[in-house]
Amino acid sequence: MVQTPFTWRYGGREVFLSGSFNGWSKRIQMIPMDGSATVFQRFIDVPPGCYQYKFLVDGTWQVDQQQICDVDEYGTVNNIVLVCGTELMIPDFNAEAFQPSTSGANDKAMLSVGSSSGNLSIEPALQLSDADMDILRQVLSMHLLSAAVYELIPNSGKVLILDVEVDVEQAFHVMYDEGLRVVPLWDEHNRQVAGMLTASDFILILLQLHSNRAIFANEDLGRQTVSSWKGWKFQHHRDVLRTLMPHERMPLIHAGPDESLADAASRIIQNNVSAIPVIHLVNGLCPRLLHIACLSGVLKHVCRHLKHHLGYLTLLQQPVGYLPLGTRAKEFLRTMDRPLLTLHLSDSLNVALTMLLEAQISSIPIVDDGGNLVDIYSRSDIISLAKDNMYTHIQLNHMTISQAIEITADVRRDRLQTCTRFDSLYRVMELLSVPDTRRVIIVEASSRRVEGVITLRDVFHFLAR
Repeated sequence: MVQTPFTWRYGGREVFLSGSFNGWSKRIQMIPMDGSATVFQRFIDVPPGCYQYKFLVDGTWQVDQQQICDVDEYGTVNNIVLVCGTELMIPDFNAEAFQPSTSGANDKAMLSVGSSSGNLSIEPALQLSDADMDILRQVLSMHLLSAAVYELIPNSGKVLILDVEVDVEQAFHVMYDEGLRVVPLWDEHNRQVAGMLTASDFILILLQLHSNRAIFANEDLGRQTVSSWKGWKFQHHRDVLRTLMPHERMPLIHAGPDESLADAASRIIQNNVSAIPVIHLVNGLCPRLLHIACLSGVLKHVCRHLKHHLGYLTLLQQPVGYLPLGTRAKEFLRTMDRPLLTLHLSDSLNVALTMLLEAQISSIPIVDDGGNLVDIYSRSDIISLAKDNMYTHIQLNHMTISQAIEITADVRRDRLQTCTRFDSLYRVMELLSVPDTRRVIIVEASSRRVEGVITLRDVFHFLAR
């Protein structure tokens, strides 16, 4: 049992405390603190764990808005307290959570917290036990379960959708012109959203053109609709498209606006897709496309919610190098079930595209002969080859990665995000919440030698473990 203080600072004649630590079955009277007309406090012995609680002030249930709050399964807002081992972890948001270090310690002993100024540093947090980490993950899980998908939708914006009967060539031109990596498809005959067209589709087309131009010639591509391409892909790439059922097409993977962020994130991860459409059924019949949900959007929502609670959620302060997170190079190996893949500027584009598909990853670091980071090649970079039908004039095994990067330089967004193994988990989460960023490269600070990679999926798997 851990002696835990509960404090109400906002006055009242009579204040009681109740919470999940006693099954909400008992109201415990709070005691006025000497010398204060507004502060009530009570120490209670509770076992380690994460608990919800609330105050009954003069007959009215209230929460302390200055402490972390969350919503339970019944839609009720409660405060949260986290008790770890023999030490209570409870936030005090009336004080400065962090102060810049003045110890003069070695830079490698400093930990970036990911503040907006980028100048704030704290000493690395101590390693947490597995039990403590599980409790902290529970707090994050509660937020994902209580937040809804509609909270991802911006106040203004547009969502583009393509008809499944549009030509494949035209569809990829639209994706290039609009800067899209994925675009939903509309089936007018059945009056429904029918699927998604992605950069992976373009990669498969290029690989097919490369392997057999006679069967899949450009003039045929110009006449082929997206619908017929999807059918062809289903028949010929079941070994690559592992989300497909053996004998039928998988129903559309989507989310409703009122579903939880936890459900949306789980659906994206379990089905190994990059994004899903958010669809609202009007009167249960006519679907209305509202948004395209992706993991970076979910993570951005989480970071915004937790930004001011870092002192409470100690797990987020841990250096990523101390955590079983991501894929590491052999010399930094902990336990790893997959190798760290890299490319060189001299490698062919055919090698890069094949590697992206077979490994089912979104991007690959490009390194020099010393293993130092040079750039990154992503699936979405391939969309740039739609410009002026450039893909019809190249040979994938003759074009190098260096040449491919030069072609896409004018439209490439800044997707190269890096960290060191001493950066905090929260800092990495902030980097991954930037649109079009799906992985952060861990580098050695001075040499930029690649030490590992952390992806969006790595973070969600780690937090949900």
